[in-house]
Formats: sequence, C-alpha cells, structure tokens
Amino acid sequence: MGAGTSLQSADQLSTKNLENSFRNSNNNAASQNIQKYPSECPMHDKNKVKQFSSMSSSPGSSKVKEYPSECPISNVSSTEGQCPIKKDDIDPANMMPPPNQQPSSGQPFPLPTNRQISSIPRAGKDENWLYPSQQMFWNAMLRKGWIWTDEDIRQQDMEHIIQIHNANNEQAWQEVLKWEALHARECGNPKLKNFGGKAKDFSPRARIRSWMGYDLPFDRHDWIIDRCGKEVRYIIDYYDGGQVDPVTSRFTLLDVRPALDSSGACWDRMKVAWWRWKLSWFPDSNS
Repeated sequence: MGAGTSLQSADQLSTKNLENSFRNSNNNAASQNIQKYPSECPMHDKNKVKQFSSMSSSPGSSKVKEYPSECPISNVSSTEGQCPIKKDDIDPANMMPPPNQQPSSGQPFPLPTNRQISSIPRAGKDENWLYPSQQMFWNAMLRKGWIWTDEDIRQQDMEHIIQIHNANNEQAWQEVLKWEALHARECGNPKLKNFGGKAKDFSPRARIRSWMGYDLPFDRHDWIIDRCGKEVRYIIDYYDGGQVDPVTSRFTLLDVRPALDSSGACWDRMKVAWWRWKLSWFPDSNS
C-alpha cells in the first residue's frame, strides 16, 4: 500500500489481509520493554548516529548530553535555552518557524541545503511534504538550545541523522495508512494536514504502560489527517528499538493509533484490538 496513492476499497481488502497487516504492524511497540531516553527524535542517543555511520564513540565521551528535539515545537513562547519566536512566524501546519538555510554563526563545517521530497501527500496542496535539509536541521537544534562541541556530531553524521529522521516519518505514514484502509470506501486518498511534537505530553496509553513497569516513549507526535474533508487525529509514540538498521535507517518502534476523541476512532481501536487478540490465539483462523 503506497503512500500518496489511492487505497484499495474495503470490498477489495479482505478482513484477513487487514488483520495480518495490523498483526505485523510496528504498533506492537507497545508490547516491548524499552529503555528510557531523553525526549528527542532521532538524536535521543548520539551513539546510534555514530553506530549507523560506522564511527566509534570518542574516548571519554561516556557522559550523555541531552540534545534538543529537532521535531516541530509545541510552545512558541520564549523559554530558557531557546530564542524567542514570534507567534506570527510559526507555520500552523508543522509548528515550525520559516525555513532557515543560512549557516549559523561559528558553524564548524558547511552543510547541504537540499531537501528530500517525502511520500506523504500534503492536504490542501498538490504536492508532498518536504523534509528538512541538513542545514535546517542543524539550525533547529541550535534554536532549541543545543551547543556544538568537538565531542559531538561530525559533518558526515548529519546525513545519517537526516536519514533516520526521514525513515521514522515514512514508517509512521505507512502505519497511518494501515488504519486509513479501514475507511478506504469513504476516502481512498488520505493526506497529512498538519502535525506537532509533544515530547513531554505523554499520552494516556503511554502513562498507563509506565504504571505497569514499562518505560515512557522518548517522543510523541500528533498528526492531523485529512480524510477527504474529515480531520482525524493520530497519536504516534516513539520507542527505542535498538541498533539502527543500516539498510532502512530505522531503529524506532512506533505505536501509531487514532486518538480516542470520536466514536469512529473508538470503534476502529476496538476492532483492531480484537483482530490482534484473535490472531495471537488463533493464528490459523481464516474468519
């Protein structure tokens, strides 16, 4: 099921295929006991970037720094460690200020400004969303209080950070499309309208899991999907999945689901929960 293309109708999609789709989904991240990391994406662990780029960590760099999130901001007021941002300058579609492609003051090395086109269609426009360039990513980190030192990322690391960031978003979109397939007859071409980061605003599901002994996700995004005129909110919790896959650039386990803010979303969640339970106990069931 490709992003940006029409979904198959519910008549064409068998219940069995949909059930297996959710069974194999990375939404099962919620069942993992994950290590806790600071709230960032994907730089919550700089050693992953080093591992992915086949570089060893610097000697004596066991002290882990907290890197600010490059994800869309959810608070536009001035806070400690951040530059004040005018509310009028914030793009409501991604909760970010205008793109900044200029090198920062004292930047130790040049960074590319080219941007990759995602597979995620943008609502209201005949185009797909654009991912940030390496330079934009760097500037976003600085804006949120990060200060570069010799022990931190190198020039070549930024390429891998961008790859990880983009892979996370592509993976999240594919998970959203699995849910949207439940409404293929209603809308065969869902699009992403806007999104925002809520790293410290843990979802009820994440908090309940933490009470049961699991760790909290290192980040959270809320995506608003345009289902052919109907807005549907999705919650995406990000959990660390171990080593970075050198082929797919993935290391994150995603828990993607529609927010429980409508009767339709509640029904979808109940239906998928039933499918997963049934397939976990009766894997050979054809009903």
